[in-house]
Amino acid sequence: MKILVVEDEPKLASFIKQGLEEQGHEIDLAIDGQQGLSLFMQSSYDIAILDVIIPFINGVELCRAIKNNKPNLPVLLLTALGTTENKVDGFGAGADDYLVKPFEFTELLLRIGALTRRAHREEVTSNVIIVGDLILDLEKKAARRGNKLIELTAKEFSLLEYLMKNRGKVLSRMDISLNVWSVDFDTGTNVVEVYINILRKKIDKDFPKKLIHTRIGLGYILDTDENP
Repeated sequence: MKILVVEDEPKLASFIKQGLEEQGHEIDLAIDGQQGLSLFMQSSYDIAILDVIIPFINGVELCRAIKNNKPNLPVLLLTALGTTENKVDGFGAGADDYLVKPFEFTELLLRIGALTRRAHREEVTSNVIIVGDLILDLEKKAARRGNKLIELTAKEFSLLEYLMKNRGKVLSRMDISLNVWSVDFDTGTNVVEVYINILRKKIDKDFPKKLIHTRIGLGYILDTDENP
């Protein structure tokens, strides 16, 4: 998993980072809330672990900003403040769990595992994929962005579903053709490009924040974190 850790205590930050990397995870470490928010806006994560008392933007406000942008991203708050009032503040900002310092590393691993499993179950059982303000209902075969219902053909829906399920990943033209059309198109065929352009007109045209982006020479990516 790719994990965002925001912790300003050097020893604890190093301990968490090293321990999680030894478990095979990829860790981005920030030492203050402003840096943490910047990292969050630049990449996609499976879970965020935030200290509460950190410089510039505290962990509760950072949690609120994360949840406003990605409601389904699990957020675990770490803090030495373990009172009921502190926990109410954290959960009120959208936190999914609260771990009071000091803690055993095994306990941290158990909390991470529980949160990510729950997030995955909710995503699978809901049959709804959400990226920013774009919602795709797999059962009703309906797409909506903001208050706008988006009319899609069957193939356009399949393409959008594939892009959204792989949010944050650069997908080559070959990836898309194999997974959406089950065909390895000849290099001279521009079917993928045509359908991407159709989706852009339907998904992005009327909205200031664009979701579908081109990585020149690499492919396409759908995410809220990309610059227009």
